[in-house]
Amino acid sequence: MYFIAIPVILGLAIGFFLLTNDNNIDQEPAIFTKDKLLKNSPPIIGDKTAKITILEFGDYQCTFCHKFHQQTFGDIKKSYIDTGKVNFTYKDLPVNGMASVLAAEASFCAEDQNKYWEYHNMLFDNWAGERTGWVTENSLLDFAKKANLDIEQFAECVQNHKYNQKVIENEKFAKSVGINATPSFLIFNDDKLVRIIGAQQFEKFEDAINQIS
Repeated sequence: MYFIAIPVILGLAIGFFLLTNDNNIDQEPAIFTKDKLLKNSPPIIGDKTAKITILEFGDYQCTFCHKFHQQTFGDIKKSYIDTGKVNFTYKDLPVNGMASVLAAEASFCAEDQNKYWEYHNMLFDNWAGERTGWVTENSLLDFAKKANLDIEQFAECVQNHKYNQKVIENEKFAKSVGINATPSFLIFNDDKLVRIIGAQQFEKFEDAINQIS
């Protein structure tokens, strides 16, 4: 399933919407604005005024999220984000249990110190498998030290689960729009949207961007 791309362009009269066949989700089309899709997301990478946005739904323990981070994201950044054509952001969909929730919470704790993306990248760079025990409070603190964060502030944030509700809200939102696998991507402008599932090659993203440009 992780290698199947589902590019579907949805033309919208008001905002844009996703349809899903998941029996656990409301079957009525949900209408969303760009603001709703980006609510609770970390700072955008790239030009905020870019006409196209890529929103990734991921899990820090996910094998194919790691693969995307290592093999594809760099090409997208070079070709589209750095050139101002596309911007990029991320929402947590912790499918691998409480350790994934904890890692997601920690990333927002890093955002408190303006180092969300540095910490985000560090988690994927130090990926060590799904449910293997590599995500713990101690390992998250070690990553924070390497990122030169204020450890006392970071530790208090993680231990108090300051951002647990934010992570859970993002998880619920993902499911409400039919996202139930990681990584998944919504690529959209003001009136069209393409959905891609899995750690696809750069060319899949290139095709999707061209479809809505």
